[in-house]
Amino acid sequence: MTHSNESAENYLETILILSKSHPVVRSVDIATELDFKKPSVSVAMKKLRQSNHIQVSPEGYITLTESGREIAERIYERHRFLSSWLANIGVDPEIAAQDACRMEHVISAESFEAIKKFLADKEA
Repeated sequence: MTHSNESAENYLETILILSKSHPVVRSVDIATELDFKKPSVSVAMKKLRQSNHIQVSPEGYITLTESGREIAERIYERHRFLSSWLANIGVDPEIAAQDACRMEHVISAESFEAIKKFLADKEA
């Protein structure tokens, strides 16, 4: 996966997470959450809008399109699962979250599903 895809996935995941706790999501909220400068976020939002992953209202409120939500939810599920799994096998929770953040973008769908199935089978 290219760095720009990883970056786009991070933005989409962040919009999803913020939308769960904020009544509206704006570029400034994303910039604050990711500790990025607002101009970089604006450039990224323009790209996400052009690729039809987000919509931006005239007031600047950002919402995920269906394709944007699918990507965001896939990445968020991977993040939560990998972070929890790493913590359960003894990795410090903060390190587990950081590692999960990197792993969620590079693991193939096939490997991720196999890990989930393997762990579910072990628990059954």
